Amino acid sequence: MTQPLLIEHDDGVDRVTLNRPENLNALDPSLIDALNAYFESLQRNRSTRVVVLKGAGASFCAGLDLKHAMARRAGQREPPGVTESLDSQRRIADIVMLMRRCPQPIIALVQGAAAGGGQMNCAFIKLGLGGCDIGTSYFLPRLVGVSVASELILTGRFIHAERALAVGLVSEVVEEGQLDAAAAPYVEAMMTASPVGLRLSKECLNMSVDAGSIEAVIAMEDRNQVLCRRSEEFSEASGPFSKSESRSISTDNKKGPPRIEISGDAI
Repeated sequence: MTQPLLIEHDDGVDRVTLNRPENLNALDPSLIDALNAYFESLQRNRSTRVVVLKGAGASFCAGLDLKHAMARRAGQREPPGVTESLDSQRRIADIVMLMRRCPQPIIALVQGAAAGGGQMNCAFIKLGLGGCDIGTSYFLPRLVGVSVASELILTGRFIHAERALAVGLVSEVVEEGQLDAAAAPYVEAMMTASPVGLRLSKECLNMSVDAGSIEAVIAMEDRNQVLCRRSEEFSEASGPFSKSESRSISTDNKKGPPRIEISGDAI
């Protein structure tokens, strides 16, 4: 049986692929369960530092697999009750919360269709449901502002790549087939950071969005910096820098006081 989710562990980087290309990687129960299980496993995972998420085939994710849902309901004499419906809804929403809660940064390589649960259009409102689902009313206003978020949520319009880039919803737009190459510098930069520094930075970014004051944010940042300085990774990273820096100190008193040069710039 084909696995709905492929996971490749690559020296600290997990390359995760939604693997239902014949269904545009739409979310059926097997894929929903696999995503929940995977992102739940990351919560205490110290070996995985960065996650790269993509879809197999031509599309990233077409949202909920409506064909599967309709076929399932066709075999039922009565529609599902409130409790069953709420459980199904929450299983999908849990994926989003687990992705946000896990300490690893997630880089999404989005190609082709990305709808509903794939999050490049709020398709729910076109299906007789509300436009706010699995966190869209929380994330979109914070990412693109209330005006653009209201447009997308209330109309269900697709946002195309160029506009997504212009409003800050994506980081880059590249040619087809270049997604992996475009992601490589991001992965490399994150893997260069200390593991604890990377994890605390994601945590701080997420919490700062809802912080009550700049004082609360700075208190959290101060705590994180102290924790990072006490880590082994900081000692290992700062050692070579300190040695390099010390070699750049001029001690020629005839030319005035010592100066420190870093990367060729006098400070």
